[in-house]
Amino acid sequence: MPDPKKGGGAQAPAGGALALAAMGMEAEFSVTLDGQPVRPEDVFGSPRAFVRGNLMHRQGTSYHLPTGGAVYFDTGVIEVATPVIEIERGAAARTGRSLWESILYIREQLDDWEARTHRDIRLTGFSTHYNVSFELPAAQQGRSRTVKKLALLLSYILPAPVMLLATNRRSTGVGVRPRGDRIEITADFTPSASLMIATATLIVGIVREVMTWPSFELEMLEQMGIPVIEGYQPIKHTSRKGWLAKDVCYPRNPFQADIDETTWRTTDGRELSLRSVAGLIVKHFWHPIRRISDPWTFRLIGSVMRGRAPSLLDLEDRPPEYEDVGRLCTWDNLFPESELSRSRYERVLIRAISGQKLWMHGRRYTPTGMRGWSAVVFRADDDHSRHVFSIDYLLGHLRDWERPRSRGG
Repeated sequence: MPDPKKGGGAQAPAGGALALAAMGMEAEFSVTLDGQPVRPEDVFGSPRAFVRGNLMHRQGTSYHLPTGGAVYFDTGVIEVATPVIEIERGAAARTGRSLWESILYIREQLDDWEARTHRDIRLTGFSTHYNVSFELPAAQQGRSRTVKKLALLLSYILPAPVMLLATNRRSTGVGVRPRGDRIEITADFTPSASLMIATATLIVGIVREVMTWPSFELEMLEQMGIPVIEGYQPIKHTSRKGWLAKDVCYPRNPFQADIDETTWRTTDGRELSLRSVAGLIVKHFWHPIRRISDPWTFRLIGSVMRGRAPSLLDLEDRPPEYEDVGRLCTWDNLFPESELSRSRYERVLIRAISGQKLWMHGRRYTPTGMRGWSAVVFRADDDHSRHVFSIDYLLGHLRDWERPRSRGG
């Protein structure tokens, strides 16, 4: 669910809010050219300078990719975004797969650019954004259940387990931002695809469960038995509205501390390690996380929380894989389509972006563009009239779209 100002996430008149609860992910990369940091917009101007082939343009420097995602430049970084993917079991694995497929596609295009120009260009992992839809009806919200209060409440719950799964020794914070129809969690880029998917799974499970609580007031933390480190106080996010669990928000820097040392005092009087705080939070949300997780990722989350699988915070420093994403760290096809099918939203968007014609209501339509992530723009082949259909509406015609047809139609 990318930012509307960057060509993504806008609500199309024919689409409106998505009918299904959905998630999405974004990854940002800083760029080095021949060993020197550069701004991608200064080097390329547009992704079209290095991405070849027929791409569907969004707006500005934003383009759809054949993977279903999108690429654009954003204030000195290259940003890659997934399409929206409906939330169900395995949704985070599908979203992580989509993101890494897009990352590798961009890396392959940059490899070709290097061969043509005899330059060296590298992607350095900067950040990952995890988006979860907030579709609570207005009648069920009220003063104590707004998206802003949900974001503040989550800034007390999510940081500790996200730290263990997604951050490193040089990290400085975990953010939670209310974005109207969604909640966005910001953290450092994670060079391990499996840990990134584990982070997304944990976030979706916790956010969706907290969304069902009768109140989003901070008093719910004590009522629900959520451990909170004594002295912790989130600060305002450095970009846009929201909250940030920064290193200075704690009695000492949690990213530099021994995560197994029992030196963190909680507001209920216990002395715990950072891993124990994270583990207790995960234990509280164990069933909601399990409901939306694939089995492999569910076991990985538990293993990291118990110390049986390594966290990046177990390492002495940030691993070198951050410095050359797509080559030092890559996607190992952890979830092939034979084991985990594409989501329905993903299948609709991949066909739209590829320009695949759709036979519907006795007419043939050619997709020509997108309205945000929620609607597809078509041209009728018979009279060239323009039509906009929501992706929810197109779900009902997905089988027709996927069914092979003869050349005659």
